[in-house]
Amino acid sequence: MPLHKIIHINETTTAYFWYITEDVTSLFRAVSLKDTSLFRLEGMKSEEHQRGFLAVRMLLQHLGYTDYDLSYDEAGKPHLSDGKHISISHSHEFSCICISNKLMGIDLEKLKEKTLKIAPRFMEVKHLENLTTSEQIEKATVIWGVKESIFKIKNEKGISFPEHIFEDEFDLKDGKCTAKLHFNNQIENFQIHFYNVEAYIFVCAFPNK
Repeated sequence: MPLHKIIHINETTTAYFWYITEDVTSLFRAVSLKDTSLFRLEGMKSEEHQRGFLAVRMLLQHLGYTDYDLSYDEAGKPHLSDGKHISISHSHEFSCICISNKLMGIDLEKLKEKTLKIAPRFMEVKHLENLTTSEQIEKATVIWGVKESIFKIKNEKGISFPEHIFEDEFDLKDGKCTAKLHFNNQIENFQIHFYNVEAYIFVCAFPNK
């Protein structure tokens, strides 16, 4: 299936979503992969993971890039050959990439009850007070996405979601919030945008300069 959705987050940042209906073979035939990507693909045991990986390459091709324009540093962070910032996420039926002139990180998560069940492990549950169960699931998923997006930006070993990344209070209807990273004797602030995409939550984080 072609490109499913585009979200313009700001004037220089856009997210693109691919709804994955194709099988692995169809996706594989539609993209050109460099040797290192072929090696990674062959090492993936999950077909869902393979489809997500290949759908990211479909998105790149849709935007005029190829797999050869995408590289990863030693920490596993993706980079584009033209110097623009890229962040990647995939979850179940969707793959997403975000491209920007600014440093950012993204996360895409399916709404599910499990996230609420494990919420005390990664967030302050006071943020879920006075909400319906569905709102609690949504908010817990946003907060998980906030922490995952910030982690992708920093990409440093030792960062703990509950111990180092703290979300400020927010309302789901706002679509925006702020968060802080307390790590290595520093405090860094982040601006967050979040969106509902079908049965998923999409989060994009930007560091404050």
